[in-house]
Amino acid sequence: MIVTRRTFSTAVALAAAAAALGVSPWTFLTQAHAQSPEAIAKPSTLGDMALGSKDAPVTIVEYASMTCPHCAAFTRDVFPKLKEAYIDTGKVRFIFREFPLDQAALAASAAARCIAKDDVNKYYALVDIFFKQQADLATDPFATIVRVAKQAGLSEQMIKSCIQEDPKVQRGILDDRQYANDTLKVNSTPSFFINGTLVKGETSFDSFEKIIKPLLKS
Repeated sequence: MIVTRRTFSTAVALAAAAAALGVSPWTFLTQAHAQSPEAIAKPSTLGDMALGSKDAPVTIVEYASMTCPHCAAFTRDVFPKLKEAYIDTGKVRFIFREFPLDQAALAASAAARCIAKDDVNKYYALVDIFFKQQADLATDPFATIVRVAKQAGLSEQMIKSCIQEDPKVQRGILDDRQYANDTLKVNSTPSFFINGTLVKGETSFDSFEKIIKPLLKS
């Protein structure tokens, strides 16, 4: 890896953030250099669902599963604050990528793609709905997905065709999951890449701020 002034500045900022969080700086720096920026930036097969300015100085990529309780907690408690403070103000670009841990999560992810199509805001709204109905998704996935789809204007047959009969959407999600696992070393949810640095697990808004703020100054 060629260390540029920007790379060095980012590394120093991450080390400071790690120290503030009580985490070894070497953990952050090792993870930051484990994958190339090009590998992380590679768009998902079905197209990235991104919010925020393309010119934002900080990019956060989240890998999440619709059936992951910690992912739901992040979406409920942390994401709205991040959106208000950093995404909507042009400081952070946020990308949500599917990393289904089971069949229910895969079906819900496929449904969100089919219902939203290219409408990013609609997609994020559906992700929020599925996380809020996570308990129902775990007990009766198909009925839950059909109910959400009908509320969005799709018939049961339309959503069935998407998640059960059309392999394109599910195959794309699974291919991206495999890529994230094999190439980016993602093996749990939620996992975040913050300007290339891998941060795993449920993370508070304050923890995100301690990582983001130094990057805005670098």
